Amino acid sequence: MTNTTPDQLNDKKTTTTLETDLGTFYITGGILMLEAKEDTFISFKTGLPTLLKLSQIMGTRPVVYISHRINSYSVDPTDYKILEKIPTLKGIAVVNTNPNGIQSAKLEKIFFKKPFKIFTDLEIARKWATTLLES
Repeated sequence: MTNTTPDQLNDKKTTTTLETDLGTFYITGGILMLEAKEDTFISFKTGLPTLLKLSQIMGTRPVVYISHRINSYSVDPTDYKILEKIPTLKGIAVVNTNPNGIQSAKLEKIFFKKPFKIFTDLEIARKWATTLLES
């Protein structure tokens, strides 16, 4: 992880990077973006150590998670029921240009009751995330 102060984490221009077994996390302000490794399986069980580390980094400020799906990987959609209980998690965006990936994200959306949007453009997803954090 890059060395970043808490003030820098609130700065929308500063990005902190965290390399994990799951992939690379990019933290900019309250936006947490993951680019997962190819063929990774992400579940609450496989992601718990990373989730705990990210909780330490993010603290109690509101967060929007962006899943930037540039690689093919699997998730356990039933775990969204656990994630929606995290009070600081305000919403999830999935960015994918693959039609099959978009269909998978539509299925995942069923399991998450907080805001969940699917995008084909990362910048539009970031704008949505910023708006959600400001509301």
